[in-house]
Amino acid sequence: MKKDDCIFCKLANGDIPVEALYEDDIVKVIFDASPASEGHVLIIPKEHADNIYELTDEQAAHIFKTAKKIGCAMRDGLKYDGMNVVQNNGEAAGQTVFHFHMHLIPRYKGDSVNVTWKTGKLTEDSLKELKKRIPVGL
Repeated sequence: MKKDDCIFCKLANGDIPVEALYEDDIVKVIFDASPASEGHVLIIPKEHADNIYELTDEQAAHIFKTAKKIGCAMRDGLKYDGMNVVQNNGEAAGQTVFHFHMHLIPRYKGDSVNVTWKTGKLTEDSLKELKKRIPVGL
C-alpha cells in the first residue's frame, strides 16, 4: 500500500519521475540525490513500510537479493574498492525519511565517507544478560 504523503512512495511508484537504475514489481533503485560517493543508490520498496520491522519476510528477502544483484553490477561498472550497505531504523539511528530504504554506497580508497563508530567492550556477563533480554524465538 502507498502512503499519500510519503516522498519515497511517490518516487518508487512513478508519481515523481526519476531516472531509475533498476526496477521490478517490488522495488525501485534510484541514485541518491545527495550521494555520499559516486554511484550511491537507494533501494526503495514500492509498498510503504516505515522501517525494517514492518517489512514482510518476502519483501526483506527480495530487497537483499536486489542489493546483491545491484552491488555486483555496480562493482563491475564502477570498479570501486568496497561498498557499505546501510539501512537506518528510527530517528536515533539516523533515519530521516520514514519509508524503508537501503543505501548501497560505493567506497573508493582515500574517499571521505565515514561509516564508523567507537567500539565498546563485551564481557562474558554482559553477553549472557543480553541473550536473556532478547527473545529471538526462531
